[in-house]
Amino acid sequence: MPGTTSVSQPPAEPVSETAAPGLGERLKQARLGHGLTLEDAAGVSGLSIAYLSRLENERRQPSLPALLTLARVYATTVSILLGERAGGEETVIRAKNAEPFRAHGWTYWRAGSPRRGMQALRVRVPPGRATGPARVHPGEEWLHVLKGQLRLTLDGTTHLLAPGDVAHFDSAMPHVMESADDHVPVEFLMVHAAPAMVAFTACVPSAPPH
Repeated sequence: MPGTTSVSQPPAEPVSETAAPGLGERLKQARLGHGLTLEDAAGVSGLSIAYLSRLENERRQPSLPALLTLARVYATTVSILLGERAGGEETVIRAKNAEPFRAHGWTYWRAGSPRRGMQALRVRVPPGRATGPARVHPGEEWLHVLKGQLRLTLDGTTHLLAPGDVAHFDSAMPHVMESADDHVPVEFLMVHAAPAMVAFTACVPSAPPH
């Protein structure tokens, strides 16, 4: 059975209308579809039962690492969890069709097909220091700064990245990404690739879903 993964859980925040209406119900149905209880899902995702319950009841916005983790636990994609319609493989994504998703003050635009092994996003981080714990999740990340200055803290070491600079690192290392300017947001491209996840239903005890 795979080990659990610690995924950062930022402070509670009300879900806004832009945070994918219906996300909580889709998360619940994805869990039930795999015959998982909240306890089962918590055990294999590394997220707490209380956190998963708040997500399903839309009392909290999920972080991107949490969404990536749950998409793999439930053998689905972030795109489907966010309510995008399933379709054929996309090779071109038009800017006019790229709807933003906002969570915890960050803004995300999909920059690649959601049905690929790599998840590509354009990200905007507001000015000011980050709050909450460092992010930790399986896989690796690649960043390319587009605008502003990115302060990237990797396992306690801080790096300042200017437009055109690139970072590539193991995302199991604690990492914090924030604008290095107190008044200007930073924008960057991010590609996240995670190892393939096995079917978790074979690794958890059988129990009726709730």
